Amino acid sequence: MYRQSVRKYRMKTGCGNMWIKLKKVCAYLTIMVLLPYIITVFIHGPSFASTSNVDNTYIKVKTKNGLLEMPIEEYCIGVLAKEIPADYTEEALKAQAILVRTNVYMKIQEGGSEVEFSDDFWTQKKMEKVWGAAKYFKYHQKLKNAWDATEGKVLTYEDKLAKTPFCRLTNGSTRDGKEALGEDYPYLTITDCSEDVEAVEQIQTVTLDKLDAEITQCDTTGYVQSIRVGKETVSGEEFRNTYGLASSCFTLQNYNGKLRITTRGVGHGIGMSQYTANHMGKKGKKCEEILNYFFKDTELKEVTQIVPNF
Repeated sequence: MYRQSVRKYRMKTGCGNMWIKLKKVCAYLTIMVLLPYIITVFIHGPSFASTSNVDNTYIKVKTKNGLLEMPIEEYCIGVLAKEIPADYTEEALKAQAILVRTNVYMKIQEGGSEVEFSDDFWTQKKMEKVWGAAKYFKYHQKLKNAWDATEGKVLTYEDKLAKTPFCRLTNGSTRDGKEALGEDYPYLTITDCSEDVEAVEQIQTVTLDKLDAEITQCDTTGYVQSIRVGKETVSGEEFRNTYGLASSCFTLQNYNGKLRITTRGVGHGIGMSQYTANHMGKKGKKCEEILNYFFKDTELKEVTQIVPNF
């Protein structure tokens, strides 16, 4: 009788232990499934937890070797590699990734799925050449992490894709969008970038052979809007591109029979200053804060909410 009681007790206990083990296994599996999501939300906040696969969409890209089809992700990481230093902070890279993605989807929205992209981008071979084989994996992984962390996110203004210009560094402040682009972009306002003036590349000088040139108009922040060259008047950006200047913020000085051009900043000075964005990242600012600083009253949204068929 006693043995039978012990046997029954052991059977009950064994069943109970098996049930407890089963519950532990189920709990473990649940944690393993949810862990990536939990980590993403913990690190990036709930706004960055995305299940979108739109960045795997293939697009047509013009190259020296003809027209290629490649995933948006591959193309955009190549654009990131070309446009922003890979050793910048994670938050600055994430902000840049969102700007690049927004620009790509704006082109798709305007030109349709058959639109062809012509913006320069770096291939793996180019990245290895510029960064060196030793740094290639590290830098490429940083850019991919920034891209993945913001998957499917685009910058919007009043439920429409925002225009997302950027430059390496300004002359000390960004430009007013309406002044610079001729159209009203309420979110592109003059924004202080005082730290930009401390950059090594802030002031650069180019000397040209004698050239009959005169600046005829500048905007509020000092960027050249028009310049007379001989009998022709061109924009500051056109002059900058023609003579390979670092910036369209420049002054002219006749010196020993030649023309000395002194530039301030790097790029057109509109939108986000990458240099200031990097400093904001060093101070602990998140990419949402960086974007809101340069693009006033904008919002981050899923591209599927804005662009149909994605």
